[in-house]
Amino acid sequence: MTVAVVLVRGNTVPADAVPLLRAAAKVYVAGEVDPALGDASMPADIAAEADAVVLTSSLDAVADLVAAGSPVHVTAGAGLVAAAQVMDRLRSPGGCPWDAEQTHDSLRQYLVEECFELLEAIEEDDRPALREELGDVLLQVLFHSRVAEEDTEDPFTIDDVAAELVAKLVGRHPHVFAGGDPAVRDAATQENRWEELKQQEKRRESSVDGVAMGQPALALAAKLAQRTARAGLPGDLLPKHTDVGSRLFDLAALAKLAGQDPEAELRAVARRFASQVRDAERSAKASGEPEMTHDIWRKHWPD
Repeated sequence: MTVAVVLVRGNTVPADAVPLLRAAAKVYVAGEVDPALGDASMPADIAAEADAVVLTSSLDAVADLVAAGSPVHVTAGAGLVAAAQVMDRLRSPGGCPWDAEQTHDSLRQYLVEECFELLEAIEEDDRPALREELGDVLLQVLFHSRVAEEDTEDPFTIDDVAAELVAKLVGRHPHVFAGGDPAVRDAATQENRWEELKQQEKRRESSVDGVAMGQPALALAAKLAQRTARAGLPGDLLPKHTDVGSRLFDLAALAKLAGQDPEAELRAVARRFASQVRDAERSAKASGEPEMTHDIWRKHWPD
């Protein structure tokens, strides 16, 4: 075999790399991997060797091997362990003073900001930004979980959070994990089944229990319309007054019940409008217009 690369995170070796390690003529270490795990540090002429494996904590340390086509073995989820360990270090004595002072309440603004930045990356189909913003949202989960772990009255850990998520996913997918569910035939019936199982689990008394009332108003109106429609609420009981709020609610409800996402639709129009504004301003500036009057705006407005 050629030289293989094994990425070690959280002292975890990928299962598919174990046979390679057992058969390897030499096992080298690179990066910050414990030297005791290998025979020696990775030599400069490693590419010339055969039947060797390199254990590394960072692909940067073996960039030449990766570029040359060496197979790379990574444990799924090991990066999450490393991220949790970094968060623990930041909150521990000797870590970051700012991180150590944060609370659930002080972190709220960052959770909202990061979610919107992730949404923007999705809308712009920006893959590098998507990867980065997902990491920033993950940071908020890790941060809040570590803060919760330090609570003196009701502590819980990131592992408790993950375990509860696993139980939820398994419990709400009986068609996958419990040998089948006749109520699930396609994506639409699964969505309905999810809500039914959620109602049973949480023993909710109202069809609108559990709706996040703090979400953006348009999304909130759409969610309430969706939930109540599933509960059989007649459409004529939705708000239909002449005030602006009722008219917006009615429009959001109609869109949602027609299978559209009013929040996403409005955001798309808003983003397109902002782009048109910038185009007109750039055009006017390039033409040497002294000020943006109504006529100048109309003159440079993109078709």
